[in-house]
Amino acid sequence: MRTIRYILWGLALLALVVVAGHQLSHFLGTDSGEVNGIRPAFTLVSHEGKTVSEAAYRGGWALVFFGFTNCPDICPTTLADLAKVMDGLGDEAAEVTPLFITIDPERDRVESMAEYVSSFHPSIVGLTGTDQQVAEAANSFKIYFERVPRNSAPDGYTMGHTSAVYLISPEGFFARTYQFGTSPDMIIKDLKERI
Repeated sequence: MRTIRYILWGLALLALVVVAGHQLSHFLGTDSGEVNGIRPAFTLVSHEGKTVSEAAYRGGWALVFFGFTNCPDICPTTLADLAKVMDGLGDEAAEVTPLFITIDPERDRVESMAEYVSSFHPSIVGLTGTDQQVAEAANSFKIYFERVPRNSAPDGYTMGHTSAVYLISPEGFFARTYQFGTSPDMIIKDLKERI
């Protein structure tokens, strides 16, 4: 009787380990490259006019931020912070690429993206595309964005959007987010520990 009880306990423990392993695998994305539902994927056009996908930035870390060039506050603040991060990384900056993906492709064309990102830092890559391409990119990062009517804004509208910066690993997987307002020093420290 005792032997049967040990066998049953052993089987129950084994089942628990298998279920926990499956759940952990799903959470970490080891079977699909997806973490917390985020699987970075896009085909967009850079501010230099080149069609690129997320694969073009593999092999190094990527700092991804979604925004728009007519943004009055969050976007320029975040891009200025990313510029400080790149300067603060020194030689290790070569291991990191900041990507600014527009959520307003109607106004943010290649030329305007080039002018906008160059005013912050030469390493920042501006990405735009069609409405569908931008929507697919945003969906892969699980970000929110919407057009918001506002008479005082250029062309009568502004954009509401997720304000976090996404860190993508050299393998192309989501690593973490930096919430709006995270200091450049904290981001630099985190990146230096990872590079």
